[in-house]
Amino acid sequence: MDKAFPSGLAVGIFDHLDEDGPDIARQYEDRLMLAEACDHLGFYAYHLAEHHCTPHGRGPSPNLFLSSVVQRTRRLRVGPLVMLLALYHPLRAFEEICMLDQLSGGRLELGIGRGSLPIELGYFGIGSDAAPNHYAEASEILINALKGGTLSYQGRHFELNSVPLTLRTHQRPHPPTWIATNRPESAGWAAANGMNIACVGPSSSVRRITDAFRAGREHTSEADDQAPFLGLLRMVVIGRSETDARSLAAPAYERWLKSFKFLYDLNGMPTPPNLPLTFDAAIEKELCVVGTAASAGQALLDQLEAAGANYLLCQPAFGNLSLDASLYTATAIQSAIMARVG
Repeated sequence: MDKAFPSGLAVGIFDHLDEDGPDIARQYEDRLMLAEACDHLGFYAYHLAEHHCTPHGRGPSPNLFLSSVVQRTRRLRVGPLVMLLALYHPLRAFEEICMLDQLSGGRLELGIGRGSLPIELGYFGIGSDAAPNHYAEASEILINALKGGTLSYQGRHFELNSVPLTLRTHQRPHPPTWIATNRPESAGWAAANGMNIACVGPSSSVRRITDAFRAGREHTSEADDQAPFLGLLRMVVIGRSETDARSLAAPAYERWLKSFKFLYDLNGMPTPPNLPLTFDAAIEKELCVVGTAASAGQALLDQLEAAGANYLLCQPAFGNLSLDASLYTATAIQSAIMARVG
């Protein structure tokens, strides 16, 4: 890995909270139990996506679910990845962020973004033409609000006049911030603004993003002593044998894929061209890593090195994987990767 970043690798959990069956309350409890286990195992953070009106995400209010996670854990950091700011009034977003950071004792990792599927925003009356500017204004207001004091802003979507900010975050000056990106230019912007990044895709593609981030980091005066995270997202299933792992992962991926495609199919939209449409394609394109602790662990380490990443975002729970299967994967990641590099 690039010597500009720590040799130690951090490992976190990413979750879509995609539908795994009809019992929603049971799924929430299963995820809370998984979070408890990851806390004990020493994972760095639990990151939750935000999606709306789709089985691809049963966590449409990430901060609400994460407030339960922090009550069941002690060290595990938490955060939305990402909080869709186009759907929030930025003052409401600021207040939720302050509450979650205070409730967690300063464990919030704040991911912000615009969202990848405009139809989700459209259900809330945010048109695809308005979404970019709406997000830009909301993110600017939020970043200013995190500085404290009073807040004034005049924009196309928001007008704020000397608003008193009576809440504050536990972490000072503010929680670590994240964006999810697959574009080098966004990575450069993140580096210039002191943010962390999360990426998905083949290692060679992600390498272009992490290289752009490092280049941006070298040319900014905003860089501080805290080395940023360059995250690589992988869906991971580890079994007692290669056959066992594939027998679990293949149907789980098909279930996850069906949820992912739900709104695309419903609205007659083509799916993203980089979306693997079969389990074998997901393996080939490095979206999924499946195998034993030894084989999957080595594959993940190799992909991290090739991608120039220093933070592994594992997704051990997706599709119809059972809680036991996800717990086995998490435990194997701890022994195969975290114990080796920690």
